[in-house]
Amino acid sequence: MGQTANEQRSVAYFSMEIGIDERMYTYSGGLGVLAGDTIRSAADLKVPMVAVSLLYRKGYFRQRLEEDGWQREEPAPWAVEELLQEESRRVWVMVEGRTVHLRAWRYEVKGVGGFRVPIYFLDADLPENSEWDRELTQSLYGGDEHYRLSQEVILGIGGVRMLRALGHENIQSFHLNEGHAALLTLELLDEEAKRAGRESITEEDCEAVREKCVFTTHTPVPAGHDKFPCELARRVIGPREDFFALKGVLYEEDILNMTYLALNMSRYINGVAQKHGEVSRLMFAGYSIEAITNGVHAATWVSEPFQRLFDRYIPVWQQDNFSLRYALSIPKPEVWDAHMQVKKRLIGFVNWETGAGMDENVLTIGYARRATTYKRGDLLFHDIERLRRISAETGKIQVIYAGKAHPRDQGGKELIKRIFQAQQALGNDVMVAYLENYNMTLGAMITAGVDIWLNTPEPPMEASGTSGMKASLNGVPNLSVLDGWWIEGHIEGLTGWSIGEPTHGKGDERDHSLDAPSLYDKLEHAIVPLFYHDRERFIDVMIYSIAINGSFFNTHRMVQEYVLNAYFSR
Repeated sequence: MGQTANEQRSVAYFSMEIGIDERMYTYSGGLGVLAGDTIRSAADLKVPMVAVSLLYRKGYFRQRLEEDGWQREEPAPWAVEELLQEESRRVWVMVEGRTVHLRAWRYEVKGVGGFRVPIYFLDADLPENSEWDRELTQSLYGGDEHYRLSQEVILGIGGVRMLRALGHENIQSFHLNEGHAALLTLELLDEEAKRAGRESITEEDCEAVREKCVFTTHTPVPAGHDKFPCELARRVIGPREDFFALKGVLYEEDILNMTYLALNMSRYINGVAQKHGEVSRLMFAGYSIEAITNGVHAATWVSEPFQRLFDRYIPVWQQDNFSLRYALSIPKPEVWDAHMQVKKRLIGFVNWETGAGMDENVLTIGYARRATTYKRGDLLFHDIERLRRISAETGKIQVIYAGKAHPRDQGGKELIKRIFQAQQALGNDVMVAYLENYNMTLGAMITAGVDIWLNTPEPPMEASGTSGMKASLNGVPNLSVLDGWWIEGHIEGLTGWSIGEPTHGKGDERDHSLDAPSLYDKLEHAIVPLFYHDRERFIDVMIYSIAINGSFFNTHRMVQEYVLNAYFSR
């Protein structure tokens, strides 16, 4: 088994969701998949990490799309006992004055050299708990504020207690992947007070806890930051007046703001792209916020044909992702052949699932991510007649979509319906397919198999974005609004193409109305002609996508930055 579970671990990584195995529905999207990729790279790089999350027996949800595109949600149970190993230790937390008992299930991630990182999934589904308490770890992002805060008590306070019970006593850095786990700081404060023989926490304890915590904020969207009325917080957490008295340090006005709690209790804070670092410093004035740009785990997201190609020409690529810059030496015909192998598989799958009748020789655009309005998944259809004309006169285009809307996001659901309406309007002039139940397997197939990766968020709402990084690793150029990681990865006509104007400051003065015309201009005058009439040059862009972007925008580089700048930098 390699290391024993309680061997010395220096970093504890807390995340509300972790996408690590397709069979385990413990994630909803980008945040969870990033967490999984982070843990994989930590295992590859032998970083002494342990990870903590919650066990969601009901999964996120299975997406079913009706004929008009309306999304229906179905439960997504999975085989917990077959995939995870139950730990014998038990801990408890107090929720509204009740004792809620917790167990943990272990999953081990094995790195390329055999090093293992354990993940502990906390589970309240125990017979000694009440029916309501047993449900607390059942649903990811389900329920109301009361349910969510109760879950965050389990993740933060219960997570630290479980780590201690399992023998992880000497953790130097607690990494909060978003603010959901911020209550772990309360448990650490109590540990400090107890160590000093005090019954209540003090500013001295705060200073000690700050030295232990690292916080990554992921969202520039205010609604993405968890906030709870203090009246509810006092009821759920308990009458901890020593905690709530630290008003200037831990929360604002009558709100327990998990982002501010994490900001105030961390020694190192970072956004997830250079631009997101800037936006975060504007959002949270007065805080020192750095930037570590996200990445993806290369060995996980590179398709099999490209894995074989890299194994032949760049044998060390899995251990040393930076060596992917040597993709410049791979013969162009072999790059195209590998791409067409993946593309044929994708087109075959799309036709089987949807009956779309797509053609593997047609320029194929891919768009797959969470369906929510600010991501503007329907921007491509802003001017259907112009899109139809480009496809008829410049070169044939077809488009593959996928993505779930949050069950309570009516705008996101309407967005999917609008894409279905565009599909009907375009008919055979521009084939459009929408694949249901977007997951990691489908994401890997689409990012590797399309010819162009499209991304159209409304700046500066895209904190980072990682799907385009997966595309780059597979030689798929990006066509994207200059936001998130693409500001750093974009070299016009070399690694891909930009849409619209760059952002300035918060992006308030940017003219978003220029995005759709810019998108059509790039398709009509640059991308479609290049694809059909200068294939050699198009393959150059594919290769530069791998060599420049694939070699940098990966979690090996990202985790190394955390190690150097955050985890062991004191």
